[in-house]
Amino acid sequence: MSDIQRKPVMAGNWKMFKTADETRQFFEVFTGLIREVEYCEVVIAPPFTSLSTAVEVTNGSPIQIAAQNVHWESQGAFTGEVSGPMIRAIGCSHAIVGHSERRQYFGESDKTVFKRTTAALECGLTPIVCVGERLEERETGTTEEVLARQFSDGLSLLTATQ
Repeated sequence: MSDIQRKPVMAGNWKMFKTADETRQFFEVFTGLIREVEYCEVVIAPPFTSLSTAVEVTNGSPIQIAAQNVHWESQGAFTGEVSGPMIRAIGCSHAIVGHSERRQYFGESDKTVFKRTTAALECGLTPIVCVGERLEERETGTTEEVLARQFSDGLSLLTATQ
């Protein structure tokens, strides 16, 4: 076990809210509020259409910007997907992977979450890997089984370096 202490991460996922103009307005206020924050990393995940604006207006601040998803291929015929190199090129540092809504509504599996995680790592993005049970799974008492599966079919496959 490592003695390295990670700085806590405070991340906010905007889901499908805020246009580029609304993003700019938000950060004009928010950046001033957290300029002195050093006890945690601050990561915000705007929608894809606002990523460039978010990166631009947070430049020089402690705020890091995340994409809400990343595809496992670096390029190709994957309509609607965005690759890690594209996300890095606009200045993002993180990518959310395996969010419960992606699993529930878009058929994300532990296998695709693992592929997206390794793709993020390979292009220098820090993946924010989401694990957790759905409400029905919690109510039926299968939380531990779900978490064990998500870990064994995904995160446990990462190398020590990753």
